[in-house]
Amino acid sequence: MSRITHNCAGHMRRDFLKLGLTAAGGGLGFTDLLRAKAMAASAPQPSLSRPVNCILVWLDGGPSHYEMFDPKPDAPSDIRGQFNPIRTSVPGVHFSECVPNLAKAADKFTVLRSVTHKDPNHGGGNHYMMTGAPTPVPVGCGAFVTFHPSFGSVVSYKRGVQNGLPAYMTLPSITRSGGPNFLGAEHAPFVAGGDPNSKGFKVRDVVLPSDISEARGLSRRELRMSLDRMKRLNNAVAEDPAVSFDTFYGQAVDLIASKPAQEAFDINLEDEKTRDLYGRNDLGQRMLLARRLVEVGVPFVTVNYGGWDHHRDVFKTCKGEFMQKFDQGMSALITDLDRRGLLESTLIVALGEFGRTPKINKDNGRDHWPGAMNILFAGAGVPRGGVIGATDPKGYYASENIYSPEDFAVTLYTKLGIDPHQLLHTNSGRPVQLINGGRPIRELFA
Repeated sequence: MSRITHNCAGHMRRDFLKLGLTAAGGGLGFTDLLRAKAMAASAPQPSLSRPVNCILVWLDGGPSHYEMFDPKPDAPSDIRGQFNPIRTSVPGVHFSECVPNLAKAADKFTVLRSVTHKDPNHGGGNHYMMTGAPTPVPVGCGAFVTFHPSFGSVVSYKRGVQNGLPAYMTLPSITRSGGPNFLGAEHAPFVAGGDPNSKGFKVRDVVLPSDISEARGLSRRELRMSLDRMKRLNNAVAEDPAVSFDTFYGQAVDLIASKPAQEAFDINLEDEKTRDLYGRNDLGQRMLLARRLVEVGVPFVTVNYGGWDHHRDVFKTCKGEFMQKFDQGMSALITDLDRRGLLESTLIVALGEFGRTPKINKDNGRDHWPGAMNILFAGAGVPRGGVIGATDPKGYYASENIYSPEDFAVTLYTKLGIDPHQLLHTNSGRPVQLINGGRPIRELFA
C-alpha cells in the first residue's frame, strides 16, 4: 500500500500572485475538442423550471470522513477512533455520532463517499476541489494559488449582476483558490465579512456612510461620470485597469442602491425561531444569511468554515462546539430551504480539499489523506436519502463508484446549467477548456 505524505509548510500570500502569473498550461488539440463535444452531448440535464443557485459550504483543512459520514465500527481501534455510528432517518445508513442533526435530516440529502485524488497538500487540494483543475506545478501546502477560475467566478461570468446583487458572494472570507484568474477581477467574490450573530451586524460596502444620503451618493456618481473623460480601452486584452475600476464602482453603487440587497443582508428581519434553528453563532447565522442571498437571486454563495486540519485532538474537536455548529447549521440550511420550497432550485454542497488518514497519529489526530473523502449534496434534483460509493472496510481508499474532482466539477456545472466542457479564452486569446475530462455523477440526477 502506497503511503501518502503531507506537508504543512506554508507559502506567503505573495506566492498567490506569483504562482498565478507564472501558470503555463498548453492549448487544446483537435482530439480534446472532439472529446469535449462528445461529453457535453451525453451529459444528463437537470429538469428544473427555474435557474439553480448554489450554496457551497467550504470545510477548509479537510474534514475526517470517519468522524462524519463514513464511520468504520469494525476497524481496529487505532483506525475507527472514539465515536460510535448512529442510525439516520434512512434505513440501513449510519453516520458518526458527531453529526446527530444531519443524521435526522439524512432523508433530505445524499452523501458521496468515494471521491479521491492524489494531492495531499492544502494548496493543491484546495485548488483542485475549488476549480476542478489540478495545479500544473506542485505548490506548497499553505499556498494561495490561482491557475484556473473557481466555480463561483465562472457562475459570475455566466450569470452576471442581477437586481444590483453580485453573482458570487463569500462569507466571511475568500477561500484559497476562490478567485477568477483570467476571467477578470470583476468576477472575484463579494466578501461579506463580520459576524452576523453580533448585535448591530452590517455588511461593509452594502450601506452608505452615515454622512451621505442615497440621493447624494447617486449624484456623486453622476458628477464623477460627467467629469471623467479618461479614455477607456474596452478590449479585454488591453487590460486597462481603469475599466475594472469603473466596473467595481458601478457594482458598488448598484449594490448600495439595491433594495433586495439591503433586505437580504438585514438578518434581523428573520423571526427568532428561524435564527434559533440555525444556531446563535457565527457559522449558523452565516448559513442563514446564505439562504437569504440565494432567496433573492444570488447564483453562488460560499460559506467558508475553516479549521478542519485536525493533526491533533481530532476527537476532542469533533465532540465539541466546532462540530456542533456545523451539524446544526448544515441541517438547518437543508431543512429550511426544503420547507420554503427552495431546495429544488438550490444546490447545496459541503466539502473540503481531502479526507483524513485512517491511522490515528501520536497526537490523537488524523493527517492529510486524499485517498478518500466525502461530499454532501442536497437540492437541485439530487435524490434524497442516498449514499453513493463506498470505501474499503478500513476507510483507506474509495472502492466503489469511484469519482474524481473533475467528475465533481462536471456535475456541479451541469446542475447549474453551465456546459462544463466549453472553451474559455484567456486575455491573450489562448483557449482553455473549463473542465478537462470528467463525467457526470449520474446517481446525483434523479
